[in-house]
Amino acid sequence: MLDEQQRDKTVELAPWWVVTGRALRFVLGALSLVGGLTWILLNLHVSTAALDAGVGAVLAAGGLVLLMPHRIRLPRLVTALVMSGFALAGTAAGLLVESSRECCMFAYVSERGWPFHWVSRGAVADDPETAFRLAQSSGWSADVVSLATNLLVWSYVGLVLVVIAVLVRRARPVRAEEAESPVM
Repeated sequence: MLDEQQRDKTVELAPWWVVTGRALRFVLGALSLVGGLTWILLNLHVSTAALDAGVGAVLAAGGLVLLMPHRIRLPRLVTALVMSGFALAGTAAGLLVESSRECCMFAYVSERGWPFHWVSRGAVADDPETAFRLAQSSGWSADVVSLATNLLVWSYVGLVLVVIAVLVRRARPVRAEEAESPVM
């Protein structure tokens, strides 16, 4: 009987943009999950292990959320706004972190961005003072791949915070109902 009922119903296919969006979400989620876990494993023994573990955990958590939309329903508009806001604000705030170094036969490099440096300037000269002076007068150059990675990491931070907020909000009514029900 069920087969006969199913044969009578027409199957409506989702529009192409919905199918494409789901496929992109799956691919991005899978790459983020595998990339985040790989990032953690490869960077366990470096001087920035805590930072790398945090970045890897954010990527893995964001990948899990993208892979399992059926497990937690997120408000689309709020999620998009929070992710976009965190991506822009986190990347912009990362510009406040600057590191400079003198290297080799007098190269001076200054970089900005956190957790990944994406803006830099530098110079090479015959002595360290000249390298510093030339570097300070040179223009900043942007690394687009590191910028995109920063935007992704910070947007995932926003995504994870939305998930936490939704889970906390869902847990509150259950606790309120349990408190109101009389215990026998």
